[in-house]
Amino acid sequence: MSTTSLEDLKDVAAEAGVIEAAEDENALPEPKIDAEGRAYATGKRKTAVARVWIKPGAGRIIVNKKDHTEYFGRPVLQMIIKQPLVAAERNDQFDVVCTVKGSGPSGQAGAVRHGIAKALTYFEPSLRSVLKKGGFLTRDSRVVERKKYGRAKARRSFQFSKR
Repeated sequence: MSTTSLEDLKDVAAEAGVIEAAEDENALPEPKIDAEGRAYATGKRKTAVARVWIKPGAGRIIVNKKDHTEYFGRPVLQMIIKQPLVAAERNDQFDVVCTVKGSGPSGQAGAVRHGIAKALTYFEPSLRSVLKKGGFLTRDSRVVERKKYGRAKARRSFQFSKR
């Protein structure tokens, strides 16, 4: 009966290439940047879809060819779209250009936020853990429930009338 130590097993694993493969799994993925130095991502919320491009810059955010303060009038919506940049501490380091369609202002702001967070992870894969903890990479899949036949709204019944 022979006894093998942990060092002997490491030597055998190194010869087989198992340890090197395990170290490669911990490595970060390559950044996904196009020829113009931008990272692209799609963000979604309710029925809104945002196409987002980020590149190094002064921190300007352009939504549908307008400044974000002009497009999203409410301060709450402006704060929502800046959340991933603030969480990653990259507030004035990236220019964001996005087009958004569908839904209303709240859904569009959520879609832009989701798109910015995804694009940041494509540009800098090391930011993924910070953005994941903040919940910015999870697509909020809640949508409006459809209206049913024989109902006033999705679940609301018509008012009962005794006579």
